[in-house]
Amino acid sequence: MTIAIGDRIPDATLTKMSETGPDNIATSDYFAGRKVAVFAVPGAFTPTCSAQHLPGFVAQADAFSAKGVDAIACISVNDVFVMDAWGKQQNVGSKVEMLADGDGSFANALGLQMDTKAFGGPRSRRFSMLVDDGVVRQLNVEEGGGFEVSSAEALLSQI
Repeated sequence: MTIAIGDRIPDATLTKMSETGPDNIATSDYFAGRKVAVFAVPGAFTPTCSAQHLPGFVAQADAFSAKGVDAIACISVNDVFVMDAWGKQQNVGSKVEMLADGDGSFANALGLQMDTKAFGGPRSRRFSMLVDDGVVRQLNVEEGGGFEVSSAEALLSQI
């Protein structure tokens, strides 16, 4: 079953690179008490993700903050080392938190996992959402391989 507006974010573990190495983060802790703009991509370093999706959220970070968003999170079914390297290559700095869903369990728990055999196996569908204190307030899921409804601008227009 796919997550919907009004649903609570499911319990899962994501991983973020810190100064001391990989840190596991429980979704219940990560989303508690704050407003987070989340977007997920099928893969780090992929063309649309690198040229449009991630750069859009980096460019709009101040606009999200001005609307009361506490953090922006980019999630992909990649390992934490890949997510860290991609964030550095894209110069995200502290504007976007790069979170790894290494085994795809979070995407699966959301009901937003897809199988891309030619692309590398189970991945996340492309989506964006606004999460307020663990509850989904906006959700934009792309159909097929499109990039139309999950952009930073689209999510900003809903806040």
